[in-house]
This record gives sequence, structure tokens and C-alpha cells, in this order.
Amino acid sequence: MPVDDVLMDAEINMEKSIEHLQQELRGVRTGRASPGLVEHIKIEYYGALTDIKSIAAISIPEATQILIKPFQPSDLKAIEKALGESKMGLTAMSDGKSLRINLPSMSQDRRKQLAGQCKKFGEETKIQIRNHRRDANKVIEAEQKGGVITEDERDSAKEQIDELIKRIEAKIDEFVAKKTDEVMGV
Repeated sequence: MPVDDVLMDAEINMEKSIEHLQQELRGVRTGRASPGLVEHIKIEYYGALTDIKSIAAISIPEATQILIKPFQPSDLKAIEKALGESKMGLTAMSDGKSLRINLPSMSQDRRKQLAGQCKKFGEETKIQIRNHRRDANKVIEAEQKGGVITEDERDSAKEQIDELIKRIEAKIDEFVAKKTDEVMGV
């Protein structure tokens, strides 16, 4: 496998890890309501687990309120049940056609806890990134031992992977810092 292909595979895998981090951070509550808080909660829908966003419209009528309006009125109870069972601690009020979730203001302790959760997501992503680096380095070592690439090419490839890691980790730190600032802002 050519060195460029190994580097491209490593970069693609690292970018997927960053996308996953962004998804996780979107679900962390800040002082404002966001559809990201509830859109990925799973619901039992015709025997399959489905995201809320697939069966309902999610909107933010006020800064501290989420409105969930199912496409099928019969799905209202299932959505309400899923919200109650989620670890988000959200309670929804039903008017028969839609659900309203009022988000209470967060205490400073809760904000610190959520900021810690953001940092944890960032660290988990960095571990994934380092695992991708390890895998890419193994492939490069195998290619060099197999005589496909020279030692100089191997060393150059490893340096490129390390530069990629630094760039990706800086992105991770940036995303986590931004989300932490949002969480801690009153």
C-alpha cells in the first residue's frame, strides 16, 4: 500500500472521529435550548430504534424551551416515554399534539460537571486519534519490512502522521474549549 494511501486512510479515520466528537458535543446542554439535546434520543418505532428527529419536527420557540411536534400524532406517547427514559433528565409537557420541554437554569456545579463531560469527550477522541496513528504506523512499518518502501520514506511518513496528529488534536482542543465556554457562560 503506497504511503499516500496510508496517510489518506489515517486522515479520513481521524476526521470521522472529529465528526463523532462534534455530534457528542452537540448533545451537551448549554444555557440555551438546542435541538441537538434531543434529536438523537432513540425511540422504538415499528420495531426499530429511530432518532426523534426522524419522526418529529424539533424547534426552539424560546431560549429555554424545546418544542417537539411528531409527524404522526400517534407517536406522541412513544416520544414522551423515550424522553423520560433518557439520561438527560428532561420532562416534557404534552398538549395532545406536541411536547414542550422547559429547560431550567443550571447551577454552577452542573455547569462544571458538563464542562468536565466535554473534556472527557475530547480525551476519548484523542485516544481514538492516537489509535489511528498507531494503526497507520504499523502499516508503514510492515511496508518497509516488506521492501515496498525505503527507511527514508518510512521516516518521512511517520513525520507526516505526527504533523497530522498535532493538527487534529488542535482542532479537538478548539471544539472542546468552545463548547466549554458555551456551557460555563451564564
